[in-house]
Amino acid sequence: MDVSTNRNAVPKTNGQSAAGLTGVGGGGPAQGFPGGAAPAGGAGGNGSPLGVSLSGGAAIVAPVSAFPNGVPGNALIVLPVTQPSEELKNKLNEGPMVVTQEQMWKLLGFNGPAVQVQDDQGRPIAIGLEDLLTGLEKHWEQEPDDLNRARILAQELMKYERFERAETVLGRIVASGSAVGDDWLALGVTQLRLKKYDRAEGTLKGAQNLMPDNPYPALHLAKVAHETNKLGEERENIMRSISIDRRCVDAWAYLFQYTRDQSDEDKAIAAIEKEASSPADAKNAAPFIAVQGFYAGQEATRDKAIVWAKKAVERNSDDPLALLVLSALYGQKGDLKAVIDLLQAHEAKMMRDVRLANNYFEALFQDRQIDKVTKLLNALAASPDRQVKQFAIERSKGVAQVLQQQQQQLIAASNAAAKPATPTGGTPAGGRRN
Repeated sequence: MDVSTNRNAVPKTNGQSAAGLTGVGGGGPAQGFPGGAAPAGGAGGNGSPLGVSLSGGAAIVAPVSAFPNGVPGNALIVLPVTQPSEELKNKLNEGPMVVTQEQMWKLLGFNGPAVQVQDDQGRPIAIGLEDLLTGLEKHWEQEPDDLNRARILAQELMKYERFERAETVLGRIVASGSAVGDDWLALGVTQLRLKKYDRAEGTLKGAQNLMPDNPYPALHLAKVAHETNKLGEERENIMRSISIDRRCVDAWAYLFQYTRDQSDEDKAIAAIEKEASSPADAKNAAPFIAVQGFYAGQEATRDKAIVWAKKAVERNSDDPLALLVLSALYGQKGDLKAVIDLLQAHEAKMMRDVRLANNYFEALFQDRQIDKVTKLLNALAASPDRQVKQFAIERSKGVAQVLQQQQQQLIAASNAAAKPATPTGGTPAGGRRN
């Protein structure tokens, strides 16, 4: 079970990843990767796919199929209600009405917000969140000794912030006597989110004993110390997490945040540079990746983020995360050439990292280097990584659709230009006069 730090002020480790350059498929493979989606406004201009930008004082109502390469980020969605109830019809007869988000999902036939899952054939389907959680719970009840079923349920409960139920499930896993360190860590994080600090501290210490090489129990213990105003213990746990894994970006970010809160930004930077100056960190980009994350989210400080991201690449030009954040920052500024120049020497890494592949693909496509796009997608299609292979297949379909549309537009324009003009106006010179 993947659990990361959760101190509110600590930025995501790669907040510009994957979505730094908006994908043809409507945002690219941002879901499921550390950091989630980046701020809108990548190379596409306003965060919309393929640079499509909607503006003006009028509106267009069109089906989703009209946007085969992804719906623009500032579009409004019109959803047909196929079987409205009599009550709804009566209310609509009185005029437009406002519904809550929960009511909207109910009208669309979902029990709770719609979430995407995969069926037994691996195909994506939409299901109501409450139906998903109920189904997972029933699936576990069929085999209560199957801890993997319980872990899947707990993971989804944590994902959708149902922490009370998650604590119950994780508590049963830990009490089973067959729990692993990740189970203890997940329970400790859940108790931390529920503000049960005494329980969380004990559980996280148990996780630390089971996983002495994992930096995250210490980081979450630092969060517990922060919430209980034990500043000395907070710093001690931060430094312990760094010593466990010096390439843990979250640990360096926490150190920066802690020092800035206790003094100021200059001293926070000095603390990072001093700690990162040891010979053991000669090829470690993590400290600088962490710092850039504090400046990447705002346009006013994005140039400062680029400076720190460049330092990360200078430390280790083979670090995929360093390349990822710098390329995404360039993409947010619309500097396609810089993205291409940075990533073109690292195509081999893209065979294993779909986030790098996405950023490079988007820069090439938006720069209309179609030959290189085709070559890249052909290479990625042979990747042993399932996500990279699927990315190549989906993007190939999107590119083909775009090119087909452009070809149809050219044919239509050519036919219009070749059509003979219809004579208009008065009688041609030399004609018979009535």
